[in-house]
Amino acid sequence: MANLVYKRVSTNQQSTPRQNLVLDEAGIEDPGSRTRSSFEEDPGTSSRLHPLQRPTFRELLTYAWPGDTLHVSEMFRLVRGTGHILDVLDVLHRDQVALRIHDGAFSAMDLTARHSRTGELLSTVKFMVQTLGAAGELQRDLQRELTYDGLRAAEAKGSKGGRRPPVAATKTDAVRTAYLEGRSIAALAREHRVSRGAIRTAVADLLPDHTANEEDASAPELPVTLDMPGNVADYLRTTELEPVERAALDQGTTVRRGQGYTLRVSAVPAVHRGLLARCQPLDGSQDLPAVPAQRKARREYENRVSALTP
Repeated sequence: MANLVYKRVSTNQQSTPRQNLVLDEAGIEDPGSRTRSSFEEDPGTSSRLHPLQRPTFRELLTYAWPGDTLHVSEMFRLVRGTGHILDVLDVLHRDQVALRIHDGAFSAMDLTARHSRTGELLSTVKFMVQTLGAAGELQRDLQRELTYDGLRAAEAKGSKGGRRPPVAATKTDAVRTAYLEGRSIAALAREHRVSRGAIRTAVADLLPDHTANEEDASAPELPVTLDMPGNVADYLRTTELEPVERAALDQGTTVRRGQGYTLRVSAVPAVHRGLLARCQPLDGSQDLPAVPAQRKARREYENRVSALTP
């Protein structure tokens, strides 16, 4: 039996020392061929991606044997929401892999407790998982809202985010005037003690190779997150799609809603419109009779896509 350690490194590296300390204190860092194996997720992997779709976690499941134990410092280093937790628990139960959470609210729970006859999670365990998962989602959403509120308040006061310009705003006009009078970029850089790139940025629209087309170039489309009804998602999974459409569908997040679900898909508007066109047969055709539930689901998705600004 082996101890499999799953580590998810934060992009800001702030919480990593604490997470590693928790695992080190657990006494599972002994060397050995299969005594302890560590799987570290790429920091660039989106936390919105379902754990079962993350490359490193899938590699871990392939490597695991029945009877192994998966060690995670804190539950939300592995999963994002309640649906993800239940999906992971089902897969680990199927593969006979135990789960050990070392920190946080889930560390005091036996997540392997199942009914002796049905094999399903005990109702009390499922209730606690759903409650704690919902609390975690609430905390994360509140942090996001407070962050956005802080950014908007800073913008209202005139503060701009991002890196400060190397050439101060009070000196930009002087730099541009000197450049128009014939001063070289190298001389201006020495005078203001900045890099040549900083001077080029300040006088970018005055450079000889600057064209009007660059000024009028339209900004690229940004990804938009839409909820796709489950009936639409089920149909599209069996349909031939473009690679970018398939990738957007595979990276969608499942959100359970009663007996059904919706798939939260993040993609540029053009991809959403392409997916909408692919599910046109759900409205009914000679080859595929219309099903009321599927037709309703498609029209719901159509209304959300139509609301996007072209």
